[in-house]
Amino acid sequence: MTGASEPAPTNDQRVAQLVKDHAGALLDYFVRRVPDREDAADLLGETLVVVWRKARSVPSDAVEARMWMFGIARRVLSQGWRSHARRHALTNKLARHLAELAPVEEQDHAADVRAALTKLQVVDQEIIRLVYWDGFTLVEAARHLGMNAATVRSRHARARSMLQTLLHTERV
Repeated sequence: MTGASEPAPTNDQRVAQLVKDHAGALLDYFVRRVPDREDAADLLGETLVVVWRKARSVPSDAVEARMWMFGIARRVLSQGWRSHARRHALTNKLARHLAELAPVEEQDHAADVRAALTKLQVVDQEIIRLVYWDGFTLVEAARHLGMNAATVRSRHARARSMLQTLLHTERV
């Protein structure tokens, strides 16, 4: 048939083709700029979400569309670095603030407790954290962990006893 032409691809079809053609290159872009491949994959995911949200803005020219995608990737990377810097600054500020509040002996004791805690089973560690650090009751901790309350009570008692023993033997 002459004169018949295929309909122009929809925005969704164009974005799907762009993603298929350039997702690998975008991942490489991130891998070369961040220390962890997992972070690169997260950044790629964020970029693709933005690309899909802005599907109506995809340039019609293939080269321009590729450049558009990389522009989005650059902004996502930039936001990621700013977010990381803010978190790092806040963490440092909080650490300084907490160091000023707690005397050195308390800081040492807290380090001893954390070290002893790591010697417990993972579930028991979490029970202790939920109860003593997060303020949950044993029943609430059980609900949070999806466990029977009686089981949590007995594990809590055993974990407390083990912690006391560990802390006592480490100080002697």
